[in-house]
Amino acid sequence: MADSAKYTPVVNGGGGTTHQVSDLNFSKLFPFRTKKSRAFAYVFIAVFVALTVFFAFNPSSNPSSPWFSNIFTGTSFSFPNTSSSSSRNSSSTYNSTGSQFSSIYSYFFPSNSSNSTRNSTVYSLNSTVSGSGSASIGAPTVNNDPPVARNRTSSESVGGKVETVKTNRTSVSSIPSQTPPTKQSSETLKNGTKIGEKASRSEMPENGKGSVNSSSGLVNKGGNNGANTGDTSEHEVGDLVKNLLNCNLFDGDWVRDESYPLYKPGSCSLIDEQFNCFANGRPDKGFQMLKWKPKGCTLPRLDGSHMLQLLRGKRLVFVGDSLNRNMWESLICILRNSVKDQKNVYEASGRHHFRLEPSYSFVFKDYNCTVEFFVAPFIVRESETKDKNGAKKETLRLDLVGTSADQYKSADIVVFNTGHWWTHEKTAKGKDYYQEGSHIYSELNVLEAFRKAITTWGRWVDANINPSKTSVFFRGYSASHFRGGRWNSGGQCDNEVEPIKNTTYLAPYPDKMKVLERVLRGMKTRVSYLNITRLTDFRKDGHPSIYRKRHYTEEERKSPLHFQDCSHWCLPGVPDTWNEILYAELLKQHSKYVMKWSFWEF
Repeated sequence: MADSAKYTPVVNGGGGTTHQVSDLNFSKLFPFRTKKSRAFAYVFIAVFVALTVFFAFNPSSNPSSPWFSNIFTGTSFSFPNTSSSSSRNSSSTYNSTGSQFSSIYSYFFPSNSSNSTRNSTVYSLNSTVSGSGSASIGAPTVNNDPPVARNRTSSESVGGKVETVKTNRTSVSSIPSQTPPTKQSSETLKNGTKIGEKASRSEMPENGKGSVNSSSGLVNKGGNNGANTGDTSEHEVGDLVKNLLNCNLFDGDWVRDESYPLYKPGSCSLIDEQFNCFANGRPDKGFQMLKWKPKGCTLPRLDGSHMLQLLRGKRLVFVGDSLNRNMWESLICILRNSVKDQKNVYEASGRHHFRLEPSYSFVFKDYNCTVEFFVAPFIVRESETKDKNGAKKETLRLDLVGTSADQYKSADIVVFNTGHWWTHEKTAKGKDYYQEGSHIYSELNVLEAFRKAITTWGRWVDANINPSKTSVFFRGYSASHFRGGRWNSGGQCDNEVEPIKNTTYLAPYPDKMKVLERVLRGMKTRVSYLNITRLTDFRKDGHPSIYRKRHYTEEERKSPLHFQDCSHWCLPGVPDTWNEILYAELLKQHSKYVMKWSFWEF
């Protein structure tokens, strides 16, 4: 019968139409016109099936082959187990044999957690402590997929105008050193104070108030500077590091925590009068009992003893304006209060006031480390030249870094900042002030001048700092809260006792910090950006205000409200949080460093 006759419709007695069905054969499945074509198709399918079965049960050893090396290996399905031990044994046997099929299932139907695991580099600390107290850290488990940036610090959007910080400029280099970690430092990571303490998992109050305890593995249970009282499992240490690596520390809220501040008000005699609101008579204390809580994790409480262990034999240097001095004094107080014999903590030149000299250095003798501050409000160099009449004239050299740069370029950790001095009248107007080479600009926009200055700094860092030795940080702009004027024109912030709670009242992200971010992206040296702008913008309650000094001049006494400090911060206070963030960053670096050496030893 001809082919056309085979498919001719036939009318049944019922009036319906149907098709005549021929005998079943493979030619209907592949209606090729020639036998050779059909034969080729059959051979192709047979080969494909054979290869698939072969690779399925013989995974590739090549780690770059995600299909055959990953989907056929993994965690097997687990079923609820309520039977006896014999049932558990048989169940485990079943699970092991079924692991390949469960892996295929999980590959095509992944959960959210498995997705995040495949898209990030996961570090696990497998620590075992011997009887001698030394710690052996296992090699890191690293996924071979492209890692997601673990230290991304996107600036929070305010009114949709804020740009997101890109991955590259916020990545943190591994801890710079050329020698493997000592047994003491490894043990500290495992059993050090605060790191060894178990997390207290308390629920976050919905209104952001009430006592909130840290849920990280670094919780102080014995007072502000208490010692470790518990043990930490290898999973807790690994989870702590993993949570910090994958957490944006700068996106969060301020919550009340009765265990703060980190040091008792009045306990640190090193605080300058300008920041010592307690000694200057500020009556309210609530602003000291606020903790910064990132949305994705809990910021570890700064353990001064453990941070000094991380700094043993090193130089930590702050470079910048008086806001970095604010941060420096905060850290000195935290670290000093954790030392048993405070006589072994002293300023190298015997100074007790820190506003007049170009640099200061605190020595922690027991740890052979120093914490230093270099005055450089613009980062670039302040200079003098002569005008046409021979009179001296101040200029700002946009093409040269500060004169003290050679003194700190070999430090182990350097924290830079600049910002507030760029808002002053002379820099804001930019007339006959900015200089490059012998050329003085008759007028230059302050934002363009700032870009030139930060570019000069970035080039200097790339050319002079060794990233294998020195970790570089840049602390972002610290918000001010003047009402009714500026710092020199009657601006006020007195009677502020609560932080801002409605984010619509936060200021737009500063244009200068956007310029900074673009420069950081173009640098060869990795710079960790401490983007504290938004978290400080909430804290209109944290400034010295009228409590910036004890004794006022006659003019100031007549109108004390006209002489307020709404730029700097009371201590204890907000800069303590900046140092907790710095501590968290150092913990991440140290953990990567320990795992790096453990990997090679393994």
